[in-house]
Amino acid sequence: MRFSIIIPLYNKEPYVAKAIKSVLSQTFTDYELIIVDDGSKDNSAAIASQAIKGHVNCRLIRQENAGVSMARNNGVAISQGDYFCFLDADDWWDFHFLEEMSKLIEEFPDAGIYGTSYVIVNETKRKTRVSPIGVEAGFEKGYINYCQVYAKTLAMPLASISVAIPRWVFVEMHGFPKRIKLGEDFLLWIHIALKYKVAFLNKPLAFYNQDVDMKNRGIGKLYEPKEHMLWNLTDLEPLEKKNMDYKLLVDNLRVNSLFPYFLSKKYHLSASLELEKVEWNRFSRKKRKQYLKPLAWLRVQYSFRCLGSKLKQCLLKTMR
Repeated sequence: MRFSIIIPLYNKEPYVAKAIKSVLSQTFTDYELIIVDDGSKDNSAAIASQAIKGHVNCRLIRQENAGVSMARNNGVAISQGDYFCFLDADDWWDFHFLEEMSKLIEEFPDAGIYGTSYVIVNETKRKTRVSPIGVEAGFEKGYINYCQVYAKTLAMPLASISVAIPRWVFVEMHGFPKRIKLGEDFLLWIHIALKYKVAFLNKPLAFYNQDVDMKNRGIGKLYEPKEHMLWNLTDLEPLEKKNMDYKLLVDNLRVNSLFPYFLSKKYHLSASLELEKVEWNRFSRKKRKQYLKPLAWLRVQYSFRCLGSKLKQCLLKTMR
């Protein structure tokens, strides 16, 4: 079997049928679909069960709530495919996703991971756009320097919904890290990308849905350092002195992701220690200055900015 598709499912009642339909409508049919219900409390599992009824290559399994990493890993554990693809239950694929991915694998057999471009959908803001992945203009497909491409625009070249991973690579990497709640996919991708080639097709074939109810998304939430990807890169720290592409990427992620933690009373010290690893001479004066203003003033500014964002979201909802 060519592909095993894993859909982790947790409280996605309004969206899961569309995700499943996008799989069942694929032009490439050598696949199995495994939906892992992660202890949903809504009607998600029933909807998923009905959607796959009569499809012998599809099954639904259930587990107590253990998080997305465990759901994906448990789906993989019972799978049979040579390559793994992952689709979140609130996103969907172009009907040609698996067909194009299979062609990419045939053309670039030496890769340890494969990816395609993807579309960011936000109908609340009335915005739909192709993710601005930092490949060169005119790039169609081929091997990419993952760290260089990611650092260029900080748009993920590999999203969890737009990749295929050979079974042997996934097994070697021991799957998704179990305790990480933010960036579990990035931790797996970066370890693969630093060891193996990355093949990329610059064609948007997956759709990342940003209209999901905010309470079911991690955006804006602060995670414990042990649950956050940037505090779990210690095994790669020696590379920061040897691999300048990796160093630039991880410093960019620190500077652009840790600001809310830096302002937090609970996580300020942890964030400050992490930011001490940054080579600040690579960043603009404006970016450096952002962290040098009085902390109390920064906190006030940030609070007003967050309030303004919430008010804007409420206004957009009333206008729909």
